Amino acid sequence: SPSPPRSALGLFGFALTTALLQGAKTQLAEPKGTSQMAVSFGFFFGGLAQFCAGLLEYQRRNTFGTVAFCCYG
Repeated sequence: SPSPPRSALGLFGFALTTALLQGAKTQLAEPKGTSQMAVSFGFFFGGLAQFCAGLLEYQRRNTFGTVAFCCYG
């Protein structure tokens, strides 16, 4: 059976963090505290998810995925 795509975790962390920052900057969400929440979410979920995806790509011997996700995370 084929293995699941591991890069989806890193891309999800990046996309969700970007969406939260966009909501804070365009004031689609309430402005009070949204920026702080988006930044902390980006550090702790987005960064951690990207780094974990990089480690998973390392197990698959995918050098580009490892470098891209680990450096960005």
